[in-house]
Amino acid sequence: MFQSRTHNCDELRLADAGKKVTLCGYYENMRLVSKTLGFLVLRDFYGKTQVVIESNEMMEKLSGINTESTLQITGTVRERSSKNAEMATGEIEVVPEDIVVLGKCRVNELPFEVNRSKEADENTRLKYRFLDLRNPAVKEKMVLRSRVIAELRKAMTEEGFLEITTPILTCSSPEGARDYLVPSRLHEGKFYALPQAPQQFKQILMASGIDRYFQIAPCFRDEDARADRSPGEFYQLDMEMAFATQEDVFEVLERVLPPVFARHGIYKSASVAPFKRIRFEDALETYGTDKPDLRIDLTITDVTDILTGCGFNPFSEGNTIKAVKVSDFKLSRKAIDKVLSDTEVISGNKACYVKVDENGELSGGIAKFLSERKENLINALQLEKGDCVFFAAGEKKKAQKTAGVLIKLIGPQAEGHMNKETYEFCWIVDFPMYEIGEESGELEFCHNPFSMPQGGMDAIRSKDPLEIMAYQYDLVCNGVELSSGAVRNHDPEIMIEAFKIVGLNEDDVKSKFPAMYNAFCYGAPPHAGIAPGVDRMIMLIAGEESIREIIPFPMNKNAQDLMMGAPSEVEKKQLDDVHIAIVRKEDQGRIREQG
Repeated sequence: MFQSRTHNCDELRLADAGKKVTLCGYYENMRLVSKTLGFLVLRDFYGKTQVVIESNEMMEKLSGINTESTLQITGTVRERSSKNAEMATGEIEVVPEDIVVLGKCRVNELPFEVNRSKEADENTRLKYRFLDLRNPAVKEKMVLRSRVIAELRKAMTEEGFLEITTPILTCSSPEGARDYLVPSRLHEGKFYALPQAPQQFKQILMASGIDRYFQIAPCFRDEDARADRSPGEFYQLDMEMAFATQEDVFEVLERVLPPVFARHGIYKSASVAPFKRIRFEDALETYGTDKPDLRIDLTITDVTDILTGCGFNPFSEGNTIKAVKVSDFKLSRKAIDKVLSDTEVISGNKACYVKVDENGELSGGIAKFLSERKENLINALQLEKGDCVFFAAGEKKKAQKTAGVLIKLIGPQAEGHMNKETYEFCWIVDFPMYEIGEESGELEFCHNPFSMPQGGMDAIRSKDPLEIMAYQYDLVCNGVELSSGAVRNHDPEIMIEAFKIVGLNEDDVKSKFPAMYNAFCYGAPPHAGIAPGVDRMIMLIAGEESIREIIPFPMNKNAQDLMMGAPSEVEKKQLDDVHIAIVRKEDQGRIREQG
């Protein structure tokens, strides 16, 4: 009976005047005019309705009741004398004849005003997430998330994909990030792991005869938080196709994603098929990143041959020099200094600039060093009056990265160089199969170790590993990497040879990936797949800067769930059940000495 209501708080209109109704919702606030007259706002999931309190009896029922309590109000609808065009129900109000408190808020002072919760400290919001989610602006993101996921499911099903769920408890696997480990009670000293991705399972499904698989898959990685990455867990639109090529994967996502972005996004247009394809090396050379924002029309030009040895120390022999030309430049000197300062903070490398003044002369910045190279620079970049050129120099990768940061910072500020009101997708293709690890200094897989090398076995056996390309690809939208994918290595012989290059022998492959290796030995079909991040997609669709805004119960930057108190200590009996003993850091040295 407490849950009965005739209408929701966004439903009543002028045509309902005279009806007796029952509403349920949260007591948002009340504007008191006198001791017997007040205007109460009742809010539920759907919207708000004004309730007019104009009797002692009804006012007494609200005495001592705090805002955010849940109420059931029965009364009569009437036309408002002072209408509110900003409310969907702004032409009517309800005059109550009965008010029942369904759930009393026992806290006199809330941690924040619900309708302004986004202004509160993030940790406070996450601790009281149940209140934060009452804010219509926050709730809307959860509604959006639900609608987008439902539409993705529908689209994938219409494309002939079968939704199959894969295990959450599995074995630890070297897939690039730290695992979350789960100790086994029944098998002492052994652990399950939460899957970093359903990678092996979906490939095994292909070997099992499933033709097209997908799921909205939970993934678990013990990683640090970023604005576009939530620590702990995230969701992805995981898909795999048997007897498929790279182009088959591209065609599916080029049909599925743009309508979802255009229909639900803050921008109402999105790239149409085919998306632009950019080789990995070309992306670095042209945009300074493998995640280019194609809404920005700025690109990089190599001016090493023109400017080396001009007298400016960063442009000395051996350094690569990159230039970013900005035509019709109107930013102030203060704005330029801010761009240069931010670039150094982000890239760890200094940048510089020069302008073309009204007389066609170089001015500002490092102009005095370029006087003898002026004509060559102007011709190479086709400079005109009012243009500005930003420079980055150093080791090639560092110069590329710095120039890429310049593009990212300047694009949104420089008038006419960015179309902000759209979603621009592109594919980054032809990734190197191997690279030298920045931390290890040794040969490592560049991308996904389960990818098929371009050229197959011949390439593995005959080429320098750093020259081998892989059938790997990234999907990028507005400068955000949504997904990585690949044509998979389904041949166990090629797999073994590919892993040998990074120092893993046949026994290592069989022990680390036993199920997948075994399945492939029974005649696996060629297959390919990808897994766009659902959270990142919705973040872009919603126009949010932080991924935590579109996750119902996110962890904070320190991987803590402040609302539930996780991670938390557990009782000793629970540890004993799973054969675990906690050894504090201060005791580890003593134990080693005793051992």
